[in-house]
Amino acid sequence: MKRLNGIRLPRKKRTEEKPIKPIPLPALVRIPMLMHTGTPCTPAVRAGDYVTVGQCIGKAPDENSVPIHASVSGTVSALTEYCTVTGETVPCVEISTDGEQILCDTCTPPVLESRDDLIAAAKASGCVGLSGSGDLTFQKLAAVKKPQILIVNGAECEQYLSADSRLMSETPEQAVGGIVLLMKLLKIKDARIGIQTDKPLAIQHMTEACKEQKGITVCPLPLVYPQGAEKVLIYHTCGIVVPEDQTAADMGILVLNVSTCAFLYQYAQTGIPLVERVVTVDGDTIDKPCNLRVPIGTPVRDLLEYAACHTDRVRTLLCGGPMMGMLLDSQEASVVRQQNGLTAMRRA
Repeated sequence: MKRLNGIRLPRKKRTEEKPIKPIPLPALVRIPMLMHTGTPCTPAVRAGDYVTVGQCIGKAPDENSVPIHASVSGTVSALTEYCTVTGETVPCVEISTDGEQILCDTCTPPVLESRDDLIAAAKASGCVGLSGSGDLTFQKLAAVKKPQILIVNGAECEQYLSADSRLMSETPEQAVGGIVLLMKLLKIKDARIGIQTDKPLAIQHMTEACKEQKGITVCPLPLVYPQGAEKVLIYHTCGIVVPEDQTAADMGILVLNVSTCAFLYQYAQTGIPLVERVVTVDGDTIDKPCNLRVPIGTPVRDLLEYAACHTDRVRTLLCGGPMMGMLLDSQEASVVRQQNGLTAMRRA
């Protein structure tokens, strides 16, 4: 099969061998009511309310939204406004943490017996594409009426980022568990996991985790950018060309990020919605690059401080990596659901 052309970026992955560590609990989180592609949520709490981890604090107003949940336990200190990376002003729930991380009593594993159950669970959990897109996962699941192939995106072709790579190396059973769950409920018999060849540990661990599973293939991918682009990924894993006037869903192909698959597995096991994520912190102003497990709404300045950033030298602060990342205008910005990286650079 002929390989597609692409850009060969200088390899900058200082964090690929850095294990995922939890960041110390922040004193305050600010959770925007828009962390997905679609309609902002409506705050479901008021100032002074006590909330617990996993409690719904933002209700989805329509079918182009998913609920938002508290990432910490504590008291709602204020309802404010927040400017997103796209420049949109949306409501924001500010919570002062109490340090207890009490879990909401509604967090119970969902009953998953059918495709409809899976779609409903993806919506209720607040699941979005965790590779940076923020697409509504329940809509992606619903769009593929007769799924034939599941393609799992573990390419992570952006410079600096290694959140997906570390997840595949450290907890491959969660990613594979999510893939098996999706295959079972969507009646898919063929799954392909695309991982770039510069991630040998991820390839090794995912291959080992798939040994006892039928129909799952790990596909090493060439080092070109944008390897993670949907149609490029489909071609390099399956040899299928998606026509310009069609989508992957039209052809019975479901494409999901590997971290999204792992989250769906975790939600199926625990019933805890999307309240935290792994973020890679790196850049040429960072002395201690790292991969951090972070509560949603944590100020990015907390991550910069943990990573020993020379904040006075930062000229460009990105939500994501240098190729697809969005510019953050302040170190007071919040970590959001779809944020896979925080890149702090001296120059634009």
